[in-house]
Amino acid sequence: MTDSLETLVETTVSSLGLDLEALELTPAGKKRVLLVAVDRDGGVGIDDITDATRALSEVLDSTEVMGEQPYTLEVTSRGVDRPLTHPRHWRRNEGRLVRLRLADDDASVDGRIGASDDTGVDIVGRTGRTRYAYTDITSALVQIELNRKDA
Repeated sequence: MTDSLETLVETTVSSLGLDLEALELTPAGKKRVLLVAVDRDGGVGIDDITDATRALSEVLDSTEVMGEQPYTLEVTSRGVDRPLTHPRHWRRNEGRLVRLRLADDDASVDGRIGASDDTGVDIVGRTGRTRYAYTDITSALVQIELNRKDA
C-alpha cells in the first residue's frame, strides 16, 4: 500500500469528521478489496458510512492512486473486534468490559474501562480500580456482552 493512498483516504475521512482506524488492501482473485474502517466520538451510523463511501469513491476515481487493477471499496465502522491501541479508543469504550494482556508477565486482566487520558486507563475489576499505563498493556480487546445489566 502506498503512502499516497493512505494520505488520500485519511484526508478524505478526516474532512467528514471521522478518524481512520484501519486501511487494508488485500487481493481477492482478479480484484482487490480496499477496506476502510472509520470511527468518531459518539460512534458512526449508516449515514456516516454512506457519506464516507461516496466521498472516497469520488476521490479514488479521480486519481491514479489505485492503479489499473479493479478493486472493491468497503467502508465500515471500527467494530469491537479491533484492539484498543489509541487513547481515543479507551475514551470511546468507557464502561465496557475489556480483557488486557500485560507486558510484565503476560497476565490477563478483565474489568470495566474507567477514566482514561493520554497516558493510561483505570480498569475497574473485582478487586477495585487499578491504573494501567498504556505502555504496560500489550493488547486489549473489548469483550462482547450479551444481556448486560447496567448498575
